[in-house]
Amino acid sequence: MFRFEDPQWMWALTLVPVLAGLAWLSGRRRRRALEEFADSPLLDRLAASVDVVARRWKLVLQLAAVALLAVALARPQFGSRVETVRSVGQDIVIAVDLSESMLAEDVAPNRLGRARLSILRLMDRLDGDRIGLVAFAADAFVQSPLTIDYAAAGMFLGAMQPDLMPIQGTDLGAALRVSLDALEESARDAKVLVLVTDAEDHEATYDAELARVQELGVQLYVVVVGTGEGVPIPVYDDEGARQGFLRDEDGNVVTTRVGEQALEDLARRADASVVRVVSGGTALDELVDEIARGEGEELDALQVTRFEEQFQLFLGLALFLLVVDAVVSDRRRTEHRWAGRFE
Repeated sequence: MFRFEDPQWMWALTLVPVLAGLAWLSGRRRRRALEEFADSPLLDRLAASVDVVARRWKLVLQLAAVALLAVALARPQFGSRVETVRSVGQDIVIAVDLSESMLAEDVAPNRLGRARLSILRLMDRLDGDRIGLVAFAADAFVQSPLTIDYAAAGMFLGAMQPDLMPIQGTDLGAALRVSLDALEESARDAKVLVLVTDAEDHEATYDAELARVQELGVQLYVVVVGTGEGVPIPVYDDEGARQGFLRDEDGNVVTTRVGEQALEDLARRADASVVRVVSGGTALDELVDEIARGEGEELDALQVTRFEEQFQLFLGLALFLLVVDAVVSDRRRTEHRWAGRFE
């Protein structure tokens, strides 16, 4: 079977007649200019060293090289082989806490911004793994379904802001439930759940979800963003300008700190790996490496027909013609007789 992988480059063949026409016009103008400069006998003597036939052949070589280059760019393919392509990897769901407390600035630039950078760093290391995003606060929903399109997942990640959630608060149980639902639909057994949060859980109802983590064989990682010290929560207007700090009904500044009790509970009951994000720390880098190194499993195997690239033949022939064109001269060889010139 013969085909072109990039057939749009075949339009470049239209350059061949265009270049031929330009060369013909150029030759006519050159001839007219010479006729205005000298009469025919003198003109014949001046042009005696020009090999017209060789010049025409050089033009043919140049046009043929252009045509062959156009064909090479179109990537001709003929001959094929059948290969077995196996899809191997993990299914990774990342649940991102979008509660207002994630805007606290105890880590730079803030908890949510640092979480995004960590997730993007993980995406850069993945190859063949499917990744999904879950947004949660007082409720949870799938922001991006499992996909290997990391660029699209990155766009969904960039849109994750606290104002995306209709009800504020933090419900780790809802985050676990929605994330596990997404993983349960997966055909792969290699499942990873990364919970990115400050662990300030307001509900503390996730007994059933922790049992499902064990049943489904999900490897749970908890990425804790924030410190144990109470810090205020900035408030911004629609244009992104800071308007002060979040206050309660009595006008007191609301502070937020990492929920240590929830972390201990998750780590103990779900055998979760807990990683704290702190300035200058390396624990997160180690976690990214650990998840990215996961071998996963083979999901399926497909028989794929691979066509053999043959553009090298046309490219090589085009270069050969250009070399011949450079070697061939359009001047006649003349013999000079020196005998008797100095007598």
